[in-house]
Amino acid sequence: MLFSRGFSRISAIPRKSLFGFILSRSAGPSQSAFSNQYVHSTIKVCGGRGTPSWSLPSLLGLGRQIHQSSSVIEEELDPFSLVADELSLVANRLRAMVVAEVPKLASAAEYFFKLGVEGKRFRPTVLLLMATALNVHLLEPAAAGVGDFLTTELRTRQQSIAEITEMIHVASLLHDDVLDDADKRRGIGSLNAVMGNKLAVLAGDFLLSRACVALAALKNTEVVSLIATVVENLVIGETMQMNASSEQLFSMEYYMQKTYYKTASLISNSCKAIALLAGQTTEVAMLAFEYGKNLVCILVYVSLPSTHHKLQDLHASR
Repeated sequence: MLFSRGFSRISAIPRKSLFGFILSRSAGPSQSAFSNQYVHSTIKVCGGRGTPSWSLPSLLGLGRQIHQSSSVIEEELDPFSLVADELSLVANRLRAMVVAEVPKLASAAEYFFKLGVEGKRFRPTVLLLMATALNVHLLEPAAAGVGDFLTTELRTRQQSIAEITEMIHVASLLHDDVLDDADKRRGIGSLNAVMGNKLAVLAGDFLLSRACVALAALKNTEVVSLIATVVENLVIGETMQMNASSEQLFSMEYYMQKTYYKTASLISNSCKAIALLAGQTTEVAMLAFEYGKNLVCILVYVSLPSTHHKLQDLHASR
């Protein structure tokens, strides 16, 4: 939970700078906004494409890179506003997808999808922007009507990835709150505090099952494998957190490995899934994966001070 709560501090980073590597106003139909120049600069800060380094100097360097990135954007944009209509569409579909026959389960499953408590929708935003960047090559002239149909169908499938990702994320929050005995989430009472641990666990399981059904509907074996790995990683990460020794609690390497499993795996593999659905090459798909993974660097950089104090308090209580 220490790292995931760092998301609450994401507003400390300018939105325009945060997505500077994905978006550029000057990008046209023949120029992918997902430029290798931006991707490689991000990966270089974290230690290279092959094996990212999670050292503190790298994180500080990434912080500087974030602010420098704003210079490549000719006209400042609020990336969240660019996909606002799609986010509303995704939110509406999510509410429809979590309806259950048993009223109490339905009420629990939709608890964090109701209007006003959907959260920042950070992950769907990143994925929709990634889709915009990676679909540029599909906008080249095609047979009359064919291009529009293919682009619309692809976008719908990519929106499905955003929905699946959000359901998995919320399911992990429900389970985390039970494990942590939390009483608050998104400014309201946590589901486990309001409806009990058993129903909260079942609601999380229900969301995972609905995510699996939506994933199967994509009929893409590689994408299914990616997202299945994410669920496995979530369990591994939570177990690592529960069983960490005092020494491991103060190990940055252990912390970042656990953080990858609990947080980065979901966004990085989902970004890769977006690329695969767009028919991008293996290299571009891996760059999309690394972009998602390196967003973790930003969040860690922002959350390090509060995390340090929480670790000290936890260590003192043991």
